[in-house]
Amino acid sequence: MATGRTHRPATRSRGIPEATVARLPLYLRALTALSERSVPTVSSEELAAAAGVNSAKLRKDFSYLGSYGTRGVGYDVEYLVYQISRELGLTQDWPVVIVGIGNLGAALANYGGFASRGFRVAALIDADPAMAGKPVAGIPVQHSDDLEKIIQDNGVSIGVIATPAGAAQQVCDRLVAAGVTSILNFAPTVLSVPDGVDVRKVDLSIELQILAFHEQRKAGEEAASADGALPAAAARSDSADQGPDGDMPAVMPA
Repeated sequence: MATGRTHRPATRSRGIPEATVARLPLYLRALTALSERSVPTVSSEELAAAAGVNSAKLRKDFSYLGSYGTRGVGYDVEYLVYQISRELGLTQDWPVVIVGIGNLGAALANYGGFASRGFRVAALIDADPAMAGKPVAGIPVQHSDDLEKIIQDNGVSIGVIATPAGAAQQVCDRLVAAGVTSILNFAPTVLSVPDGVDVRKVDLSIELQILAFHEQRKAGEEAASADGALPAAAARSDSADQGPDGDMPAVMPA
């Protein structure tokens, strides 16, 4: 799932650009798959293809980590897994709280990938008194009245908001006041946070709308092709729109 922008500057420690930081988890996922298959080394081209980027961009990204690979051999898979995990802070255990244990929150609590990626669900929190004490994924839900104490007792710095939109900002404010400095927001709203707090937004409806745009465009292109019409790009390059020497006219027709 794609996530939105953060609220910190465009570069992090050691001068690594934010765009590179965003791609590191893609490399780590591809490398982890290779490691599980006991593949010792991988070329930049193979790893780039597995991560869905071009190899030049991958080599540039890895240069920020001080990793350049070996000519004719490639990159050591296990070392890169360690190097990227360390850079992402995944060599330590990160306690996470999930606030809002509806269908989405419960699904997140049951997600088995947290533990294997350096995260531990420390607590589940919900405002509904009827949810208090109810186990979800083996963890008893706690009432939101105790949110601040839960954060402090578990040393939590990462919070996940899966509440309805109307409650999200208030929950965010309480998390931040309790010491949470990174928030993953699933609520369909934009959160306001102070400097020094990172927010990543996951909005499934926006992602679906973007896919709908592409589907509509593909359907339009197929219809145009079926009617024998020129694609838009070809129409723009048609000689009827060009000057006497084949150049585009200085003023485009209305």
